[in-house]
Amino acid sequence: MSSANPDHLDSPSHPASMQVVVDIGAASHAGRVRPNNEDSYLVLSANRSLETLRTNLPAGRIPMWSAERAYGFAVADGVGGQQAGEVASQLALKTVVEHILTTADWVLRDPAAHSERIEERMVERFAWANAAVQRQASLHPQLSGMGTTLTVAASLGSRLFVGHVGDSRAYLLRAGRLQVLTRDHSLVQLLRDTGVITPDEAASHHMRNVLLRCLGGSEAVADVQQLMLQTGDQLMLCTDGLYEMIPEPALGEILQSAPTSQAACDQLVASALDAGGTDNVTLTLARYGWKT
Repeated sequence: MSSANPDHLDSPSHPASMQVVVDIGAASHAGRVRPNNEDSYLVLSANRSLETLRTNLPAGRIPMWSAERAYGFAVADGVGGQQAGEVASQLALKTVVEHILTTADWVLRDPAAHSERIEERMVERFAWANAAVQRQASLHPQLSGMGTTLTVAASLGSRLFVGHVGDSRAYLLRAGRLQVLTRDHSLVQLLRDTGVITPDEAASHHMRNVLLRCLGGSEAVADVQQLMLQTGDQLMLCTDGLYEMIPEPALGEILQSAPTSQAACDQLVASALDAGGTDNVTLTLARYGWKT
């Protein structure tokens, strides 16, 4: 794998998005306490391709074949009585896919030029999902009060877009350093930010699961950001059932030592269960590299 920025590979027939190599893993478990799994996850790729079948243009004037590929990841942690949380998390991901299909024009050809539009589109998808959860809850009284977190990431080539509502997180492991890309929309995070409690107190606070934003609630505006990926980066999306069970140093150690993304996911779930598994555990993981 090359450590160089892959954007220089972009050309009509060999766009940068087709030079990326992504090792993907995902796992979900109900845990040892909860009766059902209210977490949902989604991993997908979107492709646009062109193949020249007949032409009298000189050879090399236009590509005989060209393609672009984007990757998408999402995790959602449902909340609500009985199975309402499960309904909310599944509905959120279903609605995101519906919005993708509705906005099928390919704005990712030049993500640097269209980054503002891509961020707007991601915000729209969260708004669609929020409206869908609210509508379903209003139609079915037994689902009243349901909601869900949602964390989404989309990459094309070396550019990554991340959006989230709630306390499911996106992590980036780069050069051995694990960093949280998202900021929890929770009461405990607010108390930490204002200095009312310390990080150590936050980890065991009795109100750490109280959300200030979630889909289905009155406040559901997504936070969206973008960054550039590098060779060797690992992108992990996960619910709180993972990061509340495993300290960050242990998370980073497993991500670095596991031979594949799927092996890392399986090991992380097993570690969360060994630590008590008091909540549903869900994660997706992508390891990025570029062809030489």
